[in-house]
Amino acid sequence: MFLMGLGALLVLGGILYMARTAIWRGPLSGRDSSQPPRDTLEPPRRGLGFLGVGTNWPGIVLLAIGAVLLVSAGF
Repeated sequence: MFLMGLGALLVLGGILYMARTAIWRGPLSGRDSSQPPRDTLEPPRRGLGFLGVGTNWPGIVLLAIGAVLLVSAGF
């Protein structure tokens, strides 16, 4: 029972870590104090670099460990 709870917490922690990384990667408006303000809060183009393994590896590791614990606790 303890392994299932720990596995679920690790999976949830991995998901939250990756969501935080994707959301807080940079300013959503894409501007800083040196640029003039634009009419929209959305950047003109946001790359998909925030979905890569390089920035999300801690979350992926947490997910993997949690999944292993959940599977092993189920048997």
